[in-house]
Order: sequence, then structure tokens, then C-alpha cells
Amino acid sequence: MLDLTNGIDSLTNFKRQTTSYLKRLGKTGKPVVLTVNGKARVVVQDATAYQELVDAAAQADRDATVAAIREGLADARTGRTKPARVALRALAKKYGVPVDG
Repeated sequence: MLDLTNGIDSLTNFKRQTTSYLKRLGKTGKPVVLTVNGKARVVVQDATAYQELVDAAAQADRDATVAAIREGLADARTGRTKPARVALRALAKKYGVPVDG
């Protein structure tokens, strides 16, 4: 999570004190928002912390996919389904798409 009391600084300060920023990033793993003319412009983050963030996002995506598959299987087991042709005809009718046959 971004620490808004310590996690924002100017790009100019970052340029002047790059070594100390890199040490801090490596030690804390917390990102820093760098500003240009007082507006947030870029986020700098330690590579390990970034990889953890990417991995967490990928895992969340997999979890959501697995949950959707489980829901679909549960629907099929309990009979909450309809034939594809029936569903497609209903969608075509709803959205005014002409259907052959």
C-alpha cells in the first residue's frame, strides 16, 4: 500500500538522492510516487516488490477464473442451464440481430 505521508516526493529530489532512494526502496519494498510540477508522474518500486505485485495480480486472476468455472459447473449440476441455441436466439432477439433458420 502506498504511504501518502512518506511515499510521495519530487523527481528532482529522486535525481539528487537516487542512491538513498534505492536503498530505501530495497529495505521497505514500498513504492514512491514521483511528482513533476506537483503532479504525480511516475511510481518507482523495488523489483522484488514489483514481482510480488505482479504475482498477486496473476493469482487473483486465476482465482476469479476458477471461481467462475466452479459456478458454471454448479449451475450445470443443478439444472440452471439452457441449450445454446435457445440462449443465442434470445440474445439475438434482445439485440435485434437477424438469425438464419
